[in-house]
Amino acid sequence: MYLVDGADRDELPADDRGLQFGDGLFETIAVVDGRPVLLDKHLERLGRGTTALGLPAPDTDRLAAEAQQLAETAGRGILKVLYTAGSGGRGYARPEPVQPRRILSLHADPRHANDRWNSGIRVAVSRVRLARQPALAGIKHLNRLEQVLARRQVEQAAVAEGLMRDQNGHFIEGTMSNLFLVIDGEVRTPFLEACGVAGIMRDAIMTHLTDQGFQVGEELVDDADLGRASEVFLCNSINGVWPVTHVDDVAVGSIGPVSRRLQQWIDRERLACTPATRDGEAAR
Repeated sequence: MYLVDGADRDELPADDRGLQFGDGLFETIAVVDGRPVLLDKHLERLGRGTTALGLPAPDTDRLAAEAQQLAETAGRGILKVLYTAGSGGRGYARPEPVQPRRILSLHADPRHANDRWNSGIRVAVSRVRLARQPALAGIKHLNRLEQVLARRQVEQAAVAEGLMRDQNGHFIEGTMSNLFLVIDGEVRTPFLEACGVAGIMRDAIMTHLTDQGFQVGEELVDDADLGRASEVFLCNSINGVWPVTHVDDVAVGSIGPVSRRLQQWIDRERLACTPATRDGEAAR
């Protein structure tokens, strides 16, 4: 099901700048019990993205109403929100005034195997490296060819996810997730000042762990850090927390108490499409 500028249709003008130039932003939101989870946080990030791209600020009340309208048609699933610079001409320059376009769509829950939460996942390090561009760092813009290429490698390697480095060789994130490590009892996640997406679940986890008394910090992360970590896990707004057991067939850390504690919190608060929201069995 699609809504385009509030209308029930699944077609776009060929001159939409999101299609022509990737000129826009998107959010991917879990729908649980007919509710778009952490919607306010997603819309806040969308607003930050429009500031970074110089787009008119979205009407968040209208977007929230449309998101809820779609979410109520499904018990659970995935809601995608796109916000583009609207229609424009052939060149890079935007028309004046810009008239943004809203595109919302509802998709099925991916229903991953439960062992991704219970027993952890294997990941591969992508050969594709993220370009460093501070002007775009943190936001979820529509230019995702790096992730498309990296995801192709993940599928070929028959693993659940891929880790992506920046041009300096530091780990930044997964192709569709954020990275966390537990080292000497402290929780660490990569800096995102030059590239990468500041995920909504990443922010929620950092806030929750800080409130629970954990030391949480953003740092440069390299191979040595993976080797020293007692726990490695990935997160996103749809899947919650996936513990990582192997990177390129090398065992890393263990499925430990921080990962399990976060899974229990996410299940309890129904913050993602985890096994608990699907079949009543918590991921433990």
